[in-house]
Amino acid sequence: MHRSLNLITVLLIAACAQPQVRPQPRQPLGAAAAKSSPLHPWPSTAREPVVDVLHGQQLTDPYRWLEEDSPRTKAWLAAQDGFARRQLAGLAKRDALKARIAELSYVDQMSAPSRRGKRFFYWRQHADKEKRVYYWRQGADGVERVLLDPNKMSEDGSVAVSGVYPTYDGKTVAYKLNQNAADDATLYVMDVASGQLKRRDVIEGAKYAHPSWTPRGDGFYYTRIPKTGTVAETERPGHAAVYFHKLGTDPASDPLVHEKTGDPRQFIHADLSRDGRYLLLYVYHGWTRTDVYFKDLRRDKSWRPFRVGVGAKYDVVAHRKMFYVRTDEGAPNWMVFRVDPRKPQREAWTPLIAEQAAAVLESIDVVGGHLSLTYLNKASSLLKLATTSGEITREVALPGIGSSYGLVGDPDDDTAYFSFSSFIQPPTIYRTSVRRGQPTVYAQTQVKIDPQQYGVEQVVYKSRDQTSVTMFVISRKDLKRDGTTPFLLYGYGGFNVSLTPQFRAEFFAWLEQGAAIAIPNLRGGGEYGEKWHQAGMLANKQNVFDDFISAAEYLIAEKYTRADRLAIRGGSNGGLLVGAAMTQRPELFRAVACHVPLLDMLRYHRFGAGKTWISEYGSADNAEQFRTLVAYSPYHRVKPAAYPALLMLTADSDDRVHPMHARKFTAAIQHATTSGHPVWLRMETNAGHGGGDMIKKTVAARADEFAFLLSQLGL
Repeated sequence: MHRSLNLITVLLIAACAQPQVRPQPRQPLGAAAAKSSPLHPWPSTAREPVVDVLHGQQLTDPYRWLEEDSPRTKAWLAAQDGFARRQLAGLAKRDALKARIAELSYVDQMSAPSRRGKRFFYWRQHADKEKRVYYWRQGADGVERVLLDPNKMSEDGSVAVSGVYPTYDGKTVAYKLNQNAADDATLYVMDVASGQLKRRDVIEGAKYAHPSWTPRGDGFYYTRIPKTGTVAETERPGHAAVYFHKLGTDPASDPLVHEKTGDPRQFIHADLSRDGRYLLLYVYHGWTRTDVYFKDLRRDKSWRPFRVGVGAKYDVVAHRKMFYVRTDEGAPNWMVFRVDPRKPQREAWTPLIAEQAAAVLESIDVVGGHLSLTYLNKASSLLKLATTSGEITREVALPGIGSSYGLVGDPDDDTAYFSFSSFIQPPTIYRTSVRRGQPTVYAQTQVKIDPQQYGVEQVVYKSRDQTSVTMFVISRKDLKRDGTTPFLLYGYGGFNVSLTPQFRAEFFAWLEQGAAIAIPNLRGGGEYGEKWHQAGMLANKQNVFDDFISAAEYLIAEKYTRADRLAIRGGSNGGLLVGAAMTQRPELFRAVACHVPLLDMLRYHRFGAGKTWISEYGSADNAEQFRTLVAYSPYHRVKPAAYPALLMLTADSDDRVHPMHARKFTAAIQHATTSGHPVWLRMETNAGHGGGDMIKKTVAARADEFAFLLSQLGL
């Protein structure tokens, strides 16, 4: 519900630049059945080589058939998943880990409340429920009432809530539901007081919809894409268009506000100012450029360019006839301008908050008549408040090195809330005065751990090209630097996403085994600004893998651990990371946990939301980008070698990263590995890219994963 979260990051969680050129026709070479050896008792996989010729290079793909969601593929998946689960169930520590992770996960927790009119909206995670329950109350201390309870929406837990959007008066709420926690969504509207669904206001194709309400709450602007099956799946994002929906009318007749871009590499979103006067339109060209248009709805009939065609990003907050613009234009660590929308020309912008050399400005918002500024300083949160004239008034005191997401509050209300957590401190919600400070604890998550036993250090190491990279190391305080400690190295490195110190309760089940965790801030992320991001994308993507491999080498050289005690873990873009690491340096790691990954980088853009990531990775249809991609594409680097143990974790309803990546890579490693280490695939059912949204599913998956890794690391 927090306005200042960078929308492009939200779109990434929900989901970019050369013309597409088809490869030469494939040439089937016949089929050959794979053989299972005594070392590798997993189910066999047929090898049916298909040859592509891309930019003059011949490439053989033996598992193209696993791209198809056919009965044959489903039978293969069932055999692989069944085999893996039987093996996982027999691991020595699995049951104890499951019990402990459950104890850590089934806890009472809540979000910071968000005020709309006289009502407050928030969610609670209850210790006896599988899913979060959404609540509202009349006044800060009113009676708590259920708004939405996903636990009661389906018998099997397959229906998930993925977004809640109340009107400014708090009388009406729009919300999105997803089947099997997939990204595809349907938007609904409900009267808050009665809980009655407004049955005419049901909108399909709401995957990218983030409703922006009118001041009166009688309608909203939103983004809609065609329903599944009406256009090619990879082209659906390019059909996204902005509409206005007036409550009580047929969504099929919603007027078009802005036409589709026609380019699946772009996102589009509209945002109405709180007073209803200014309508802002964002066109996101991947993760490095934003075009912004606007209308003064009192005067303008057509869109006016605000900042268009510049290789930079913009985030605009409209408040009291002024625009407050956060941008990385000429400022990789971001700065803020104040702009009079009557004079939107760039030369008329007034610099308000200067770029900081040592801190990255993550977000801005207007709370209590002040600008709330959220920074990252060495990958840790820093909150500041400034007047709307740009004068920094104070820093919001945080309990230590950790993560916060800025103040949550009304633009004209002095009371605000903020959250804080760290690797070893559970989430706490604080209430504060914007003017005076004096934060007090509003809600604190209680978890059965002893944080005093553990410590966090931030080290600096050199990557392959001598770039300095920071890394968090979480361990028991009595860690011995003798090379014997089992370590889990986790990373992401892409899409400007920052890995900051956040509490993950299940990590304690790992730490309590005498193991430790390392989390480097790799290039490609946003921890050190836009230059850091761009140093890990497109032709620079190998830098990310080098940073990760160098982190492993540092841990070994400094005697934190050794190769046979080192496991790596990553998901989505982080799954690409660990896939690249294990195929480039298989001797450096003992075990790998790879979640919902991208691994076939020559064909990723042909599936799911793949085309939306072309601006980050490039496309094999472009000759120059092809050369970069084929050099690191994990699937194409597989060859006979002694690979680490691999646990592949995939989901049956992942409509963001197609499960074909996990299937093909698993089959390729099973065929090629000479190490004798296990290569297993575990599939989560009724689950999307983020997994199943029930706690019991997460508990079971983490228990299987940790038991697998620990068994490989000698525990």
